[in-house]
Amino acid sequence: MSVFDTVRKALLAGVGAQTKVSEFIDELVKKGEMSESQGSKLVKEWTAQAEKSTESVSKSLSDTMTSALQRLNLPRKDDIDKLSEKITGLTERVKRLEEKGQ
Repeated sequence: MSVFDTVRKALLAGVGAQTKVSEFIDELVKKGEMSESQGSKLVKEWTAQAEKSTESVSKSLSDTMTSALQRLNLPRKDDIDKLSEKITGLTERVKRLEEKGQ
């Protein structure tokens, strides 16, 4: 299973959990075990905490991916772009030198 698949499943599970929490709280409100304002406050608090957790997981995953890529010592896009510019410049220079030699 790829990292993308794992993250996707985690996010979908989070969305499912949020739906279940909302349904559960709605049921408590309907039964009179909790007021609407208490239910609304609880949903807001839970949603805020879930967002913080999601941000934390996202940052952790990003840091892990960045670290792994650095250890692999792979060239970044800007490295490749710089090399491409150098190759273009050298190609033009060779072409001019060849034209002078003819």
